[in-house]
Amino acid sequence: MIKGKDDILVVFALEQESQNVFDDYPVLYTGVGKVQAALALSQHLQRVTPKMIVNLGTAGSQKHTKGSVVNATSFIQRDMDVTPLGLAPYQTPFSAHPVELVYGETVHPFPTATCGTGDNFSVQEDFGNGAYDVVDMEAYVLALISKSHDIPFVCLKYISDGADGAADLDWEEALKVTASTLKTALEQTFKSVWALSA
Repeated sequence: MIKGKDDILVVFALEQESQNVFDDYPVLYTGVGKVQAALALSQHLQRVTPKMIVNLGTAGSQKHTKGSVVNATSFIQRDMDVTPLGLAPYQTPFSAHPVELVYGETVHPFPTATCGTGDNFSVQEDFGNGAYDVVDMEAYVLALISKSHDIPFVCLKYISDGADGAADLDWEEALKVTASTLKTALEQTFKSVWALSA
């Protein structure tokens, strides 16, 4: 049962994404990419077990409007490619985990999304021929670790760019409003989902 802010862990990749507006929440900054995210969250969970993990940050999309917030509830490791060995796209060899990891709380009124996570930054992301509709670099492993520890997981992403040739410039500009928008989204989550005052 979530009783207040101290029961959750807010996870960002970078401090730039939070802009110091989440100082009243427990926050973990993991660094960029799946390896750093896995290490940081695993080490944190050895010391403290939150009642919920909330991943906030930026993502690119060609489906969702820039400046909107989406609720990712399923995740694909988009840079796993062992298709030359006969495996399905994004399938990890010798792993029991499905290609699409469905693990995440649904938060209204935000549109749900499938997030493709990868350790690459493509200026022309193909979105896996429709397999996923937003892209980031950490959420898949954060969801996987949360699931392995049986900790509820919420993922809210601010769409900062179109995952295209202008993505790096759009991201820098988006940081100016990302944090405040995500703070409002998190407070909406508290009120609508957990019936708590933020």
